[in-house]
Amino acid sequence: MVDAGVGARAAPTAPRSIVDSLVEDVRNARERDPAARTAIEVALTYSGVHAVWLHRIAHRLWAARRFLAARVLSQFARFLTGVEIHPAATIGRRLFIDHGMGVVIGATAVIGDDVLLYHGVTLGGRSDSRVKRHPTLGDGVTVGAGAAVLGDVTVGAGSVVGAHAVVVRDAPPGSVLTGIPAHSVVKPSADATTGAIEIDPAIYI
Repeated sequence: MVDAGVGARAAPTAPRSIVDSLVEDVRNARERDPAARTAIEVALTYSGVHAVWLHRIAHRLWAARRFLAARVLSQFARFLTGVEIHPAATIGRRLFIDHGMGVVIGATAVIGDDVLLYHGVTLGGRSDSRVKRHPTLGDGVTVGAGAAVLGDVTVGAGSVVGAHAVVVRDAPPGSVLTGIPAHSVVKPSADATTGAIEIDPAIYI
């Protein structure tokens, strides 16, 4: 879990075992994607899920200082899935990368739990210094297709980044970010009859 507040740097939580993690990721994909029909279909055909699984192995290799092996595996994952995740990146539970192609996640990025990324998302850097130079996404953040979050910025928990937005500064929890550079718009209030919060999916698909 990553703290919901701006500036948070807490590490995401981890499931109990590798098997638990695999099952959780498949279940999460089925809940997130209405096109997903069966668990076996997700496990065999979802590139975004495969990218996350391979990253978990590469990240363990990186933590064990097996840097070359980690980088080779991450490059294989890029070739296989179209998703490039640096093995040093810290990723929480239940990350779902929908469609996957073209997603890039930098080395010092931190991603919380229950984050949703669409295709073409970049979590990139704005510095060539050996410091934290990639974004932190809080729990439950959604980043739309083609969007870029650049630099050591924090997007607070529950925020939505619209398609093709470019985020270059911190955003508080619950933000809806659109435009270049991105600015926050008012998040819709709950529907009076259903209690559900309605956000136009066109801003992030």
